Amino acid sequence: MKATCLILTIHLIMLCISINGRDMKVTTVAGLFYQDAAPVSIEIVAGKIDKIICNDKLGDPALANVFIAPGLVDNQVNGYIGVSFSSPGLTVKDVQKVTQALWKVGVTTYLPTIITSPYERFLENFAVLAEATQQPDIALSVPGFHLEGPYISPVAGYRGAHNKDWVRLPDWQEFLEVNKQAEYKILQVTLAPEVEGAIDFIRKCVEQGIVVAIGHHNASAEKIQQAVDNGAVIATHLGNGCANLIHRHENPLWPQLAEDRLMASIIVDGFHLRPYEVKTFYKVKGIGRLVIISDVTKLAGLPPGKYSWNGMSVVMTPEGMIKYPSQSVLAGASLPITRGIFNMMKFTNCSLAEAVQMATKNPALLNKLNDRGQIKVGKRADLILFSLGEDDLVIHKTIIAGKVVYSVK
Repeated sequence: MKATCLILTIHLIMLCISINGRDMKVTTVAGLFYQDAAPVSIEIVAGKIDKIICNDKLGDPALANVFIAPGLVDNQVNGYIGVSFSSPGLTVKDVQKVTQALWKVGVTTYLPTIITSPYERFLENFAVLAEATQQPDIALSVPGFHLEGPYISPVAGYRGAHNKDWVRLPDWQEFLEVNKQAEYKILQVTLAPEVEGAIDFIRKCVEQGIVVAIGHHNASAEKIQQAVDNGAVIATHLGNGCANLIHRHENPLWPQLAEDRLMASIIVDGFHLRPYEVKTFYKVKGIGRLVIISDVTKLAGLPPGKYSWNGMSVVMTPEGMIKYPSQSVLAGASLPITRGIFNMMKFTNCSLAEAVQMATKNPALLNKLNDRGQIKVGKRADLILFSLGEDDLVIHKTIIAGKVVYSVK
């Protein structure tokens, strides 16, 4: 039986103090600190964490099982609740719809991700995303975007669900035009390091401060090292975007695991990776070099059933697996990043603090978002209050820059 979600009223105590002659509101949020389960009160002033106070006990018994953690940072969101960032006809309202829906699952920051698409689609959709970030509420949650492709391997298996017709070699001039439409807010690019021109492309991205990820590739150990030497810092959804049949020695998995300078993002929904794979990645990379992502698609947040996906029929099971009806091949992800945090603890026996770090501090630092991802004085007050359910985190309240954007009613 699933844990009952307590209907809580998390008390936000509003005080008024004088700072430099000005009246400033202080909001106090209380609960159990996610790192050690100790009672704490966090004081927020002007949208930032002002004080962290350790308490002997919680004043409100309703908070007995409620944790406080940093707001979740999802490095890869392809879409949600029927919206795909890569599909034609994307609107600002679509972006707002996704953003507000993600608040309900504790995501305070995310990178809308556009995958391999025609050039014109890139221009159109990145322009829409850039326009959407002109809205203050969206801008707080969307600091920039992730371009996954089109400069990836054209080979089946490594290409994944990306359309082969739109896969192409790295084109720096094309990217500059696309990034211009995005108002230079493309924060991260995923590409295959073995394709012609990739290493030079990586070098140019790094020069412009863009995070480079390697993914959907079949690069050799030498080519992976060359990519990292030139500034690539993370492997995108390690263990996925890979062929089912690979050489036992010469394959892209071993060198990515062995490269200490390379972080790895992983999908921990229980379908994309087996528990023992997650456990192995955790043991090799450690908590500081893993990033939990959802990699959710437009079917996430919708009810189970049959759907049309990329021109093909797919089924989303009650458990959240999206697959083609006649086979067990996955057709995307549907579970939020909260499930990844829960599963990380379940699969590896890591602590709540460690699992949360992989979905907050690590992706924030990866994308140079130094104002969030941690509960520290001076950081932006992006916070979640949650309890642990039977198979997921149960979000009670989501706070962004000190403002409550979602609360259980």
